[in-house]
Amino acid sequence: MNLPKVCVIGAGSSGITVIKSLKENNIPFDCFEKGSDVGGNWRFKNDNGLSNIYKSLHINTHRDRMEYRDYPMPKDYPDYPNHEPIQNYFQDYVNHFELRKHIQFKNGIKKAERLTDGKWKITPEKGPAKIYDALIVANGHHWSEKWPDPAFPGKFSGKTIHSHSYVDPKTPVNCEDKNVVILGMGNSAMDIAVELSRPGVAKKVFLSSRRGAYVIPNYLFGKPLDKLTEHLPTWIPFPIQQTLAHLLIRYGVGKMEDFGLPKPDHKFGSAHPTISQDLLVRLGRGDIKPKPVIKELKGKKILFADGSEEDADVLIYCTGYDIKFPFFEESFLSAPNNHIPLYFKMFKPGIDNLMFVGLMQPLGAIMPLAERQGKWIAKYLTGKYALPSEEEMQKWIVNEEKAMKKRYVASARHTIQVDFDTFMAQMEKEMNAGGKRNQKSSVLA
Repeated sequence: MNLPKVCVIGAGSSGITVIKSLKENNIPFDCFEKGSDVGGNWRFKNDNGLSNIYKSLHINTHRDRMEYRDYPMPKDYPDYPNHEPIQNYFQDYVNHFELRKHIQFKNGIKKAERLTDGKWKITPEKGPAKIYDALIVANGHHWSEKWPDPAFPGKFSGKTIHSHSYVDPKTPVNCEDKNVVILGMGNSAMDIAVELSRPGVAKKVFLSSRRGAYVIPNYLFGKPLDKLTEHLPTWIPFPIQQTLAHLLIRYGVGKMEDFGLPKPDHKFGSAHPTISQDLLVRLGRGDIKPKPVIKELKGKKILFADGSEEDADVLIYCTGYDIKFPFFEESFLSAPNNHIPLYFKMFKPGIDNLMFVGLMQPLGAIMPLAERQGKWIAKYLTGKYALPSEEEMQKWIVNEEKAMKKRYVASARHTIQVDFDTFMAQMEKEMNAGGKRNQKSSVLA
């Protein structure tokens, strides 16, 4: 079979698993990685200029739920290891499957353009442009900082950073013995607030939020929380799952307002979960002081929506990320307000040789999902899977977006949201359906 030549952008946790599937199926490919090693966001002090993680970062999904199904994590790893063993795991994965020689390191993509004949002209940062039959994008979506828009009125005379830049209490700004305001209720905000509120670090830590959120622990009833729920049948209707989960959190954790946090304006499961084993304890001890959303910046002071003012030296925005594709012309493809309509978060209807991997925000870990996407793409490129019609794909996208809007709080964070177990099952079902549609030859050959 005349298999298509493929370009893969990115060798993070999504890129390396898709090239594994390509290699196993003898699909010719080139993988371009801007940094000098694999790992993407999990590589501490990554030299790609895009990825950045804080020194104290740990995974918040149990290792068994995060691992690739074809390559389990070592059993001597703790339940929730920090970034160092996770990065070692990715390196071991690449070495075990002999993928490293297929990756062009320190060579990002400057431009990707689709030619009139449908093929891709890819211009790397180093070397000449090349022509490919298909393009797989795995450039990640946690690197382009999202800031409040519109910005808060007034000016702040202290130091301001985005959580993407935060490394430790002294980097890139010194937070030690300072009054620090953290805006956000996501996982980064929780981790940074907990770290800075430890004795001898920041003088005062204030946690400001636009809306309430459910903060759930890593462990509940002595067990890893995500291990308690991993065997729930996917056929159970979501409202029933939501009610059971709400009761579990209500009686196992308590009311958020009892810890000084605003009462969530949504039901549990209608927003991406915030996971922290320590935050509620720190709030209960007074080490972290909750505040409503910022109303105005007033020099060295910050005015909050409840009328209170606090002196502040450092303001940290934990306000998420914008989805960006710097190698595409915006007129060709972009994601305004993080909206990008894709079939199963992967295929762009009307462009049958463009695929995305890992472009989702799961209730769980992204690695097994990306692994399954890689297997799916390999089936597609070898003619063992056929896409439905463009009309059917568009219909699926519309229905999926309606379901997500009905379920989740309106937010740019939820435009690519998926439920881990449900989505895994849906992908498996569609892969089987596409096998039946298979025309026994690659649509791209």
